[in-house]
Amino acid sequence: MTPGHASLPEIRRRILVAEDEENLRSLLQLSLSRAYEVETVEDGLAALEAFESRPADMVILDIMMPRMDGLAACEQIRRRSDVPIIMLTALGSADDVVKGFNLGADDYISKPFTFKELTVRIEAVFRRLDWMQQPPPAQVFVNGELRMDIDSRQVRLRDAEIHLTPIEFQLLHYLMARPGQTVSKEDLFRRVWGYDFTGGTNLVEVGVRRLREKIEGDPSNPVMILTMRGVGYKFRTPPG
Repeated sequence: MTPGHASLPEIRRRILVAEDEENLRSLLQLSLSRAYEVETVEDGLAALEAFESRPADMVILDIMMPRMDGLAACEQIRRRSDVPIIMLTALGSADDVVKGFNLGADDYISKPFTFKELTVRIEAVFRRLDWMQQPPPAQVFVNGELRMDIDSRQVRLRDAEIHLTPIEFQLLHYLMARPGQTVSKEDLFRRVWGYDFTGGTNLVEVGVRRLREKIEGDPSNPVMILTMRGVGYKFRTPPG
């Protein structure tokens, strides 16, 4: 440190946690506070009120909560912000996971979980966020009527802008950068989500389905993101 100059205070990222189980809520507060500024609330409605008064850098939502559950809170927050959202769900609740991703969640973790596992998920989400905020390379991908401008972070289809969440943007970017190349679900998960996880291919399937609903004329019969049965996906070779 230069003599006579005080160092700037470290800016800690802020995480908002909504969990109705008091013991787990206290444990999350204690564990996460080592690295982040943490606010905890007991239900989804309180999470909305807290987010409105002071936006967070990440929101962690338990699915099963009184007054307003995590899915409803996720939907409401996503209407207001692209803030990363991680869902906490009971082990084996696959339907809740799909619903959460369809509503705009970025990741999920099944109870019971270890603090180390949760930390890995949080760090992976923040790495994706940092990638989105870095000065991007001047790249433009054009495939037929679909145009992705990495510099402006815009995706346009027939001159209409398509709004994508950060995870959807990265998923589309990875596929569009490799036209005609078959990419496995496992590779997509590692490259886009940023870590290894058994069952992560389910998240890729949901992410691809959400992308198709936004860029395909008929998501049930896609012509851009093609399914390579038993392997993964392939973005079509550019027309012409």
